[in-house]
Amino acid sequence: MVLSIEELNKLEKGSYQLIDIRDEDAYQHGFIPGAIHMDMEEVRLHPERLDKEKKIILYCIRGVISVDLAEELDELGYDAYSLDEGYSGWILKQMAQEDDIEERRANIEKSIRKRFHKELFSRFAKAINEYELVKEGDKIAVCISGGKDSMLMAKLFQELRRHNKFPFELVFLVMDPGYSEANRKVIEHNAELMGIPVTIFETEIFDAVYSVEKSPCYLCARMRRGYLYHKAQELGCNKIALGHHYDDVIETILMGMMYGGQVQTMMPKLHSTNFEGMELIRPLYLIREDDIKRWRDYNDLRFIQCACHFTDTCTTCDPNGRTVSKRMEIKNLIRDLKKVNPFIESNIFKSVENVNLNTVIAYKKDGQTHRFLDWYDEKK
Repeated sequence: MVLSIEELNKLEKGSYQLIDIRDEDAYQHGFIPGAIHMDMEEVRLHPERLDKEKKIILYCIRGVISVDLAEELDELGYDAYSLDEGYSGWILKQMAQEDDIEERRANIEKSIRKRFHKELFSRFAKAINEYELVKEGDKIAVCISGGKDSMLMAKLFQELRRHNKFPFELVFLVMDPGYSEANRKVIEHNAELMGIPVTIFETEIFDAVYSVEKSPCYLCARMRRGYLYHKAQELGCNKIALGHHYDDVIETILMGMMYGGQVQTMMPKLHSTNFEGMELIRPLYLIREDDIKRWRDYNDLRFIQCACHFTDTCTTCDPNGRTVSKRMEIKNLIRDLKKVNPFIESNIFKSVENVNLNTVIAYKKDGQTHRFLDWYDEKK
């Protein structure tokens, strides 16, 4: 019922179906080439979509929950297997086989300067200039989570330094909130491969929030932000840079409206309210996620996703085996709206640049609510 990665590599192409049963968000962050995405619920509800004439090879994150699902399919008459060690194990095996790191690093950097210059570096530089994110004398903690966005941000900052229009310093900061050994190795390998001199410090955030029933992800994000500010300040930095991109911005706008009952956005920069003199900046603000994925895939790069205890141990926040993600719901909604209006994304983004205060019922500023009735009679 369990198939090793080495055994998978020996199978004849076309003799098997490789099924990724992780949630869609995890799949979008990276998958084994040739894999078809079907989450656990879809496999259980529609096993007929699988080819009974072929071996069915299932994989999850660590090769845990895929074992039970393979047994269920076996009882239905399928020749089903669970991939040992899952996607995480596959990544480590791929990394162990890599050579010519210096050549790969050179190609990664070349791709930023040439093939993806317009989509990535030009938009990165535009955000830096338009929102005045980097100034002379800054010391910036470039916060690296280990995902595609933050790793790309680090390389773009290195490229910006290469142009050296004015002096500023960079610290490439990695906080380990309790990663598994495998995920820690992935981050360290990618940093070495990409030539990013990381500074790693450890916390126990994942352990602290694992038993929290209500909004553990929200609490985890707040704690991580606080630790990053504290460490950056300790290292003499005046700014931290996070890897939120254009798609994060428009998704946040819609999520606030649909689930929070408010109009707000993810700002390109913010002054910290708890750490005096510190500022948060988002240099990927104008970069599209699809362009980041194309850069990742072009360079055959593999990154970790969230990697918290929920995802890393193949458990989820949902008893039916799905990770409940409002952000993924919004992603899918935007994708569907784009079929009708190809400009929907830019229109959502522009909506928070073109707010007409004369046509809103109320707005808040500095914690105080202002209503249209406050000035309505003055315009008679």
